[in-house]
Amino acid sequence: MPHPLITQDHVDQFQRDGVVLVKGLFAAHVDTLRSGVERNMDAPGPYASNNDKAGERGLFFDDYCNWQRIPEFETVIRTSDAAEVGAQLMQSDTAQLFHDHVLVKEPGTSMATPWHQDGPYYFVEGRQTVSFWSPLDPVTNATLRCVAGSHLWEKPVLPTRWAKGDAFFDPAPYMPVPDPDAEAMEIREWQMEPGDAVAFNYGTLHGARGNTADTRRRAFSLRLVGDDARYVERPGPTSPPFPGHGMTAGDRLREDWFPVLWPHPQ
Repeated sequence: MPHPLITQDHVDQFQRDGVVLVKGLFAAHVDTLRSGVERNMDAPGPYASNNDKAGERGLFFDDYCNWQRIPEFETVIRTSDAAEVGAQLMQSDTAQLFHDHVLVKEPGTSMATPWHQDGPYYFVEGRQTVSFWSPLDPVTNATLRCVAGSHLWEKPVLPTRWAKGDAFFDPAPYMPVPDPDAEAMEIREWQMEPGDAVAFNYGTLHGARGNTADTRRRAFSLRLVGDDARYVERPGPTSPPFPGHGMTAGDRLREDWFPVLWPHPQ
């Protein structure tokens, strides 16, 4: 039976469209995550960025791979229902942690989150993947926007650096970054309350507008993989890089670095 927060319709929509809204997934953990975000911003990790971009105003902070040093993140990752819900959406027997990600747009931040797919940045591939994007403040215009069905496109979208706009890799194997608004693509977006979560496949094209509101837009993302996910080689450095991991192509992600969260360890 599906988890009480979802129905079979959620699973079907996730498989078909690559994106679905899960109401209240982190509702019981909002205060804990807010505390973790403050701790993260007070002591940024090695991958933190303010996404300084010429001509843009405001502050767009993001940082990832901090769950091992931010106790609030580890608590939520291990005790929330996200892993069980993620496994069911992925139609996977297991849910394994890939990484966490914090994204904060202060009031009046003009910079948009560029359209992108997560998968091409990562060193993991598989059909069974899920990202949860959960706002810690009410969101309307600055909510996440996802292109329905884009996880099924034949070619991946070229990964670029958000602030500079240059490509991560040789663009030849990739399709150019599209403009979903101009191309009238089917975009899914929702007004959301703190603790709601958008669940989307690593191949789903997504982005977000700037934050023109007079309140902060804090968001916590959790990335999981399922049974069929395997390590792959990319034509250059990946993001996150995870230096010294020691894996080779075709390996499952090593569980000492990427723990299995569901079923709960005994």
